[in-house]
Amino acid sequence: MKVLVTGAHGKVGRALVPRLQEAGHDVRASDLTRPVWDRVDPGEPTDYVQADLTDAGAAYALVKGCDVVVHTAAIPQPVHNAPHVVFENNLMSTFNVLEAAIVFGAKRFVNFSSETVPGFIFAYRPFKPDYLPIDEEHPIRPQDPYATAKWFSELLCERAVERADIRCTSIRPCWVQDEGSYERNLGPIVRDPSVIIENYVSYIDVYDLCDAVVLAIETDLPGHEVFYIASPDTIGGHPLVETVRRHYDGADIEFRPLEREDASGISSAKARRLLGWEPKRSWRDYLDEDGRAKT
Repeated sequence: MKVLVTGAHGKVGRALVPRLQEAGHDVRASDLTRPVWDRVDPGEPTDYVQADLTDAGAAYALVKGCDVVVHTAAIPQPVHNAPHVVFENNLMSTFNVLEAAIVFGAKRFVNFSSETVPGFIFAYRPFKPDYLPIDEEHPIRPQDPYATAKWFSELLCERAVERADIRCTSIRPCWVQDEGSYERNLGPIVRDPSVIIENYVSYIDVYDLCDAVVLAIETDLPGHEVFYIASPDTIGGHPLVETVRRHYDGADIEFRPLEREDASGISSAKARRLLGWEPKRSWRDYLDEDGRAKT
């Protein structure tokens, strides 16, 4: 299929484009950054378009001729841009690309949502999840512009499948890691479980995430489905219940049955069940027990 990948120069996009090419798809890549003006390196898509997706005309020109749209482009967090910039960029780019996909008859739209959608990660007034591990049924209460825009993007997909012949999948990836980020991001947590992050010690390897996207593109699932994509273990392999209770001073959080002692704080059971997705990589493939990069 002809697959458009927006945000192709981001952490996910850089890994996803070659993965889709390996799977046999014809990829059109796009981002805000410039293309390569000289001869394209082997493995890079020759079909690259520089585009600002908040411009509806640019989005329509970009999507035309594509069977599938994978929309990863976004400002990736709410802390380095003004709130209105985050919200407008992330929501309007999704709106424009999805509208274009509907107009030009794309078969499937894969929307990159976020683990932040329930609201507690960037909350202005902190609150705790209702239960752990978090799944797709957890209540949604976003406060910040990033999580709110990502939730609204899911609602756009929910309505799109009711008014058009398009199927949508919203993916909520956990904290995405690649070869260059494991030691910097996860190393301190591997060494010290008290250095916790607000997604309850969850992460995902970028290549496992790309495998989930391939499945989302090729699935026959109807309508719109939302999936968390997370590695099955905690960062550092620390016991989830013990780590969370220590960090939150015995906070009263309901723990639902765990598949393993070091189970991730976010469940990907739905993705395994409906997409057939199985993660293959762990922080242990990149780091030793002291959180240092393996040589």
